[in-house]
Amino acid sequence: MTQDPTPALRLFGTEESVPPPRLLRAGPLSAELEAGNLRYIRYRGAEVLRAVSYIVRDKDWGTYNPEITALDITEGPDSFTVSYAARAADDAQAFSYRARITGNADGTLVFEATGAAESPFLTNRTGFVILHPIAGISGSPVTITHADGQVEEGRFPRIIDPVQPMMNLRALAHVSPQKHRVTCLMEGDTYEMEDQRNWTDASYKTYVRPLALPWPYTLAPAEEIAQRIIVTIEGADGGAAADPVLRLSLGAQQGPLPALGMGLDPDDAAAALGVPAPLKALGLSHLICHHDPRRGHDMESLRRQLRVAAMMGADPWLEVVVVNVDGFWDEIAELGRSIAALGVRFPTVLLSPAPDLKCTLPGSVWPPAPDAAALAEAARTAFPNSRIGGGMFSYFTELNRKRPPIDSLDLVGFTTSAMVHAGDDRSVIETLQALPAIARSAAAIATPLPFSVGPSAIGMRANPYGAAPKDNPGNIRQAMNFNDPRQRGLLGAAWTLGYFAEFALGGATAIALGAPVGAFGAVHAPAPFPQPWYDDEGGVFPLYHPLRAMARLRGRALRRVEISDPVRAVALAVDGPVGTREGEIWLANLTGAPLALRLPAGTTGMAKLDAGSFLRAARDPGHMDKLSPPPGPEVEIGPYALLRICGDFGTA
Repeated sequence: MTQDPTPALRLFGTEESVPPPRLLRAGPLSAELEAGNLRYIRYRGAEVLRAVSYIVRDKDWGTYNPEITALDITEGPDSFTVSYAARAADDAQAFSYRARITGNADGTLVFEATGAAESPFLTNRTGFVILHPIAGISGSPVTITHADGQVEEGRFPRIIDPVQPMMNLRALAHVSPQKHRVTCLMEGDTYEMEDQRNWTDASYKTYVRPLALPWPYTLAPAEEIAQRIIVTIEGADGGAAADPVLRLSLGAQQGPLPALGMGLDPDDAAAALGVPAPLKALGLSHLICHHDPRRGHDMESLRRQLRVAAMMGADPWLEVVVVNVDGFWDEIAELGRSIAALGVRFPTVLLSPAPDLKCTLPGSVWPPAPDAAALAEAARTAFPNSRIGGGMFSYFTELNRKRPPIDSLDLVGFTTSAMVHAGDDRSVIETLQALPAIARSAAAIATPLPFSVGPSAIGMRANPYGAAPKDNPGNIRQAMNFNDPRQRGLLGAAWTLGYFAEFALGGATAIALGAPVGAFGAVHAPAPFPQPWYDDEGGVFPLYHPLRAMARLRGRALRRVEISDPVRAVALAVDGPVGTREGEIWLANLTGAPLALRLPAGTTGMAKLDAGSFLRAARDPGHMDKLSPPPGPEVEIGPYALLRICGDFGTA
């Protein structure tokens, strides 16, 4: 008999243990030490910096997890000191460094590191990274000191900057939302900033070594690298204490809830056809069928995907990678004729040139590709009765850097991943904070056209920055995962609800999340990677339930929800069908700790998806249909748990 899944599997889909961060304190200054780096630097309880980290990356932008030794931590009432040795290595190369961190009650923090390669070391970045949070900072002033000593006044970008908003940096000074003046002095190299919201990170990132310099580059064994970051914080006030009990209030209507879809890789079509019942019960609006001739896709692979769409009752969308540069018109025309011979029509056809699937960094030359307007014209000729979409099959970053020809299209699309830069649980959840800015920026790019998002997931379906996403045979948390374990845990369900909610409120007309089965699936099917517990028992993953609900609620009037602490929870609310007063709220705990929620007035029924109901939810696709009366005015929501709340919540 299969053992019940452990708490870790229920929450994260993996048994991988993660050491808790070490909280460092020096009077009013605090920071969390995690894997040798600093996160959540606070002064008098208020966050002033998201992170100061020393990172080592490989030639594909993958970040090494360094082996840390000789760790020594000394703390007193007014200071702390951390020192350690670290080694970042793989089978081919290694880089070793020593680090020292000091913090003082006067608000001074120093992080310095010195290191060298053990043999020629190929890297895209080795050195310090500083993250400024976006909440309360976006659009605010910043004093910039350049490497030559010149000083200018600027602002953190509000609309997401496609390239580097600040360059040639030596120091940055800004005022936090709690009126602390925060200065970061960066020594040892020239720094520049990128707007990490491009990749859904909730931060502005200042990093070492300008991207205009060649990359990857080689560190010679005799080359010593020495860098130092000095942070000074001034100000007496702190953040207000948060109310431990969450409260909700519903605002005005925001338009209809958008259509929900999924993506399908042709390699997963056969497995999807093997689990028809739960997939049909999802009630999806559309299924994006992928076609890439470079992978050997042909009409037979499209037939299999069309069978999956028909089985699920979803409209088939076509996503086409165009291989030829000079002969793209003939390639698209032939594809149109072949699909017409199948006797089917794709209501929406999305196209991307193959070269656009890879990143072109600022300052680099774009590779040859078909003209985007001509590509759209060829598609309109080949698919005369279809809506033609353009944009990027990769991430918002690439859409922001290469704008589509709006006059030639009917729809603009892009995807995202929560794992481009970091793979830990908190970083994955924090990506939700960047989505409102992405929605605003995407709408500005697409206007007057509608924009769609996806297929997106926590994991990466493709890697624009390297050869491929990371295979994950060990079922661990790591950046750039293809098959990420949290797809099968409660954290994945919470992230999925938050993702849909933020883009729905942000104006997307269609949102595609994950896939029927596979690495981004909602339903278990055999796969060439581990799916603990599910490989023995089968069933649906936790995120199946919010997806099924969002599909069911399509077209309902969306209501904005104000949450007393939006960092800890996310919610989506809709009014009832026309002529009724029964509304519905879905809420997710975004933390690894229980939360207390004051239920809104008018609540008549609720359902939970949490660690305690994990088994029932895995075996019953209709688990969240079963409502119970509220136990009282307040309810506890477990770590990364979801709550469905129904009742008469009044009119907008």
